[in-house]
Amino acid sequence: MEKRYLDLNTYFKNLFGHRVHKIAVDAGFTCPNRDGKISFNGCIYCNAKGAGTGAKAKGLSITEQLTVGKKKVGKRFKAKKFLAYFQSYTNTYAPFDTLKKYYEEALSVEDIAGLAIGTRPDCINEKILSLLEQYAKNKLIWIEYGLQSAKDKTLNLINRGHNFKTFQQAVKLTKNRGIKICAHVILGLPQETKEDMLNAAKALADLEIDGIKFHSLYVVKETKLEELYKNGEYTPITMEEYVDILCDFIRLTPPTTVIQRLTSAPHPQELVAPLWQLEKRETTNLIKEKMEALNIKQGDKTEN
Repeated sequence: MEKRYLDLNTYFKNLFGHRVHKIAVDAGFTCPNRDGKISFNGCIYCNAKGAGTGAKAKGLSITEQLTVGKKKVGKRFKAKKFLAYFQSYTNTYAPFDTLKKYYEEALSVEDIAGLAIGTRPDCINEKILSLLEQYAKNKLIWIEYGLQSAKDKTLNLINRGHNFKTFQQAVKLTKNRGIKICAHVILGLPQETKEDMLNAAKALADLEIDGIKFHSLYVVKETKLEELYKNGEYTPITMEEYVDILCDFIRLTPPTTVIQRLTSAPHPQELVAPLWQLEKRETTNLIKEKMEALNIKQGDKTEN
């Protein structure tokens, strides 16, 4: 089947000439939307565990996490190089010296080709970016900003704690440093229409983002979204709706933008709804099949 979008594996192979894989790292950070700086409640879809693996709390150092990860991922995917993916919570939200220590510990591990740093657009500054810019001279550095939506009304509704302008400013501050920028987008947020979601595609195209990660919104236990779902105030997006919107989103995305992920995968023991979220492979296959059947490709709706 013909490749109809630029996926992460293709990007890595084009860049390095071989398989490269991310290894998730838990540095034990927190989030300003959890520790009280912005809010104690977090985003409505996020429980207190966030995306944390708990590895740091179990006493595993960054080096130990990467060493274990290399063995597992290297064997399973035959990867030769790896990116240390600082995934849990907000990975630029700590004292500068702490960030520098953890980033450089990760970069010192054998076969680590660079960093991917997940964070919020309101948790970045000139000093941190200058540090990453130095790393980017010799290593591959991706910074992943959680946007979720380009609509301020939605960002307020989900208790995100920042607006779209904050994201635009973070992108502007990050540009022209050799740092790659990835945006996280959630499809199926409460009260958002298909038009709202596709407007986000156009906004990101205008900003010339280097990569996008797609999430499909799902309900997990112990969240505000669970309350809304149980009270009948939120209806999850269907698989068919998600596939339809995502395909159109990809068509509005420039062909040079790396589609790092097509959908997210919840922890099965935490998932409340919808159950189709556990069918990640089926969802991914449906997206590819639809693009093939309709003969559509990434960027074929962008303005030339």
